[in-house]
Amino acid sequence: MTLSYLDALILGIVEGLTEFLPVSSTGHLTITEKLLGLQVNAPGVTAYTAVIQLGAIVATLLYFRKDIVRLLGAWFSGLTDARARSHHDYQLAWAVIVGSIPVGIVGFAAKDLISGSLRSLWVVAAALIAWSAVMWLAESRHAALTTKGEERGEGQVTLTDGIIIGLVQCASLVPGVSRSGATISAGLFRGLDRLTATRLSFFMAIPALTAAGIFEMLSEADHLKLLGVGPIIVGVVVSFLVAYASIAWLLKFVSSNKITAFVWYRVALGLVLLVVLGAGWMTAT
Repeated sequence: MTLSYLDALILGIVEGLTEFLPVSSTGHLTITEKLLGLQVNAPGVTAYTAVIQLGAIVATLLYFRKDIVRLLGAWFSGLTDARARSHHDYQLAWAVIVGSIPVGIVGFAAKDLISGSLRSLWVVAAALIAWSAVMWLAESRHAALTTKGEERGEGQVTLTDGIIIGLVQCASLVPGVSRSGATISAGLFRGLDRLTATRLSFFMAIPALTAAGIFEMLSEADHLKLLGVGPIIVGVVVSFLVAYASIAWLLKFVSSNKITAFVWYRVALGLVLLVVLGAGWMTAT
């Protein structure tokens, strides 16, 4: 099976646009691949879905390069200097590191399930709707904590925050949930302000998505070759450009808007999918 440059362009745009928005990039890619006539659970297609995430990851690395250098510096300093361990950047770095572990373990253990039976539009539709309720509750919890003056900023992120958010991030392995939707919601439940929860979501995306992309690129190399090197490059480059703009927009958006703004879209898309699938106008896989 080959992938056209037009397919690669469209998938790159969809990946870059939805990777960091709480609407599920995997869900949108699955829908788009189906509309393009691709077999969504074919090894090459699932591998391509993971590989073009590398473009979005590079965008994250570039956008947050100063933060990454700062956190790495604080972490390495804290390993040898007891005084440096009291700095909030050292705590934040550990929160990101520890929080990134669960999704890697679960993702590897459940790889066949994630790339197999879960790659169904029925699953995507159900997850889009179900997780919308979690996002709504998260904002309600956030509002209550803000009223009580218990909201916390980036300098108050704890190791416990990282562990809990990292565990919740595992839910995003289900297409339709959304990795950012899961992590931001968990951050709001933990009492983090919306911007801090979103930035932490970006930080945790770096190791999680990088590992997934590299693993798929190496393990599915033969299938990816069938899709063509050119389309892969196009998809990665386009996803990088669109993702960079998406990151800047989302950080500005959450500074003054609730993530429930995305709930209406998620629910509407989920309901449309259920109708389309139920009517037999589109197959689920």
